[in-house]
Amino acid sequence: MIDPGYVRTMARYNAWQNRQLMELLAEAPDDVLRADRGAFFGSIMETLNHILWGDTLWMSRFEPRVAKPAADADHRTFTPTFAVWSAERFRMDGAIRMWADTLRGLDLKGQLSWFSVTEGRDFRLPLETCIVQLFNHQTHHRGQVHAMMTAAGLKAPVTDIVFMPED
Repeated sequence: MIDPGYVRTMARYNAWQNRQLMELLAEAPDDVLRADRGAFFGSIMETLNHILWGDTLWMSRFEPRVAKPAADADHRTFTPTFAVWSAERFRMDGAIRMWADTLRGLDLKGQLSWFSVTEGRDFRLPLETCIVQLFNHQTHHRGQVHAMMTAAGLKAPVTDIVFMPED
């Protein structure tokens, strides 16, 4: 289904997208970031927090050095401010890239089992499917952030993977 090159490319893409968001949103007023824009998670900030929370949860399943979110952590308010989000996002993107850079083909095989508090049940899926979910989830919700930024009159990032700069 996937190979280590795919994972590394998507890890780079994720970090590039998040760097652009950090730069473009750094000067946005807090009320603009927190305004309810009718999106699934309401605001730009709540959606950014949800993505980071999800990344933290998935990475804790893939990489034992990443701690899972606290049981009482609210995915919408995972970080209290944009500055804290930016710092935590930078750290998580580094963890994702370091993990991706160490993967071998064999590391992508097997099953992943976990209990979903959200769904209230156990899951067991191919690890490859779960890794694709990590990256698909990010891309999906960043698309919502892009739409909210555009609707708010903010400059939105370039999202086409073919335009991703080389590191």
